[in-house]
Amino acid sequence: MSVPNLNLLRTLHVLLDECHVTRTAERLHITQSAVSRQLTQLREIFSDPLLVREGNRLLPTPRALSLQQKITELLADCDAVFEPEQFSPQDWRGKVVLSSSDYVAQYIFPDIVELLTTQAPQVDVRYQLWSPSYTAQLGDLDIQLVSTMAPAIPDGLSGVQIGSDQAVCVMSQHHVLANQSSLTLDEFTAYKHVSVNGGGDKDSFVDTQLRSLGCERHIHTLVPFFGSALNTICRTDMLLVIPEHIAANMQRFYDVVYKPLPFPSVHNQYWLLWHPKYDNELSHQWLRERVLTLMKTSMYSMTGKAMILDHGFDDIF
Repeated sequence: MSVPNLNLLRTLHVLLDECHVTRTAERLHITQSAVSRQLTQLREIFSDPLLVREGNRLLPTPRALSLQQKITELLADCDAVFEPEQFSPQDWRGKVVLSSSDYVAQYIFPDIVELLTTQAPQVDVRYQLWSPSYTAQLGDLDIQLVSTMAPAIPDGLSGVQIGSDQAVCVMSQHHVLANQSSLTLDEFTAYKHVSVNGGGDKDSFVDTQLRSLGCERHIHTLVPFFGSALNTICRTDMLLVIPEHIAANMQRFYDVVYKPLPFPSVHNQYWLLWHPKYDNELSHQWLRERVLTLMKTSMYSMTGKAMILDHGFDDIF
């Protein structure tokens, strides 16, 4: 047996409560004839009269009484399906996975964990190093938010811009070029380079630019992490090309300086990305709003870099 229209059960529910066609019609805001027609359909569906007239009232049959509790529970469940979604960070249970470069993981991710521990204490947090190869399959991956660098929001994804800057050349404070205000192309290519290859493309545009100028650089060392790259250039005369905000912020921890590149640099765009399946989820909306705020206001973000350039280290610490 199938019920072609859930409204028939709503009518039966009210009929069994009122045992009166007129009052049922008033409660349902339909005509008495409509109630009578639906009762006829219900009798055919259940092969039972359901309500039997006695004078001015209707008496439920045993079959109707056996259905009453089931119908009440079913309609309550249906109503619950259509109730507006409620969200409370304190009651949120689950797991969120954030993906980014190791720089974000080391310097901004702890701020995110601290916030979630305080405001959504029942949520577990995971970090995964981002790879551009994940972009096309993000909908199938257990990653809720991605912080990465890209020319624009990739097709098929949702996102919001975190900020932007450009690439610079970083070297040890003791490097022979450290006191120069700028570098020539010959100086830039004369020294070996370290390149960071973890978490996405950081500097391939450099080699494209150099080829267009008829020269090339020697990438001597490939490492997956910014910290390793910075430690390496502090101990050698190698050069490193990284985003300016990272170079500026890392001067707090490493004896490095940075210079403009001797050719036009690409304009780095930083995004917070997610799969569109999360667009309307309340917990995800709450999460991405707070992660975006932290990424924009962190002392290690583009904003933090600007504070250093404007005020210097002593004013910040």
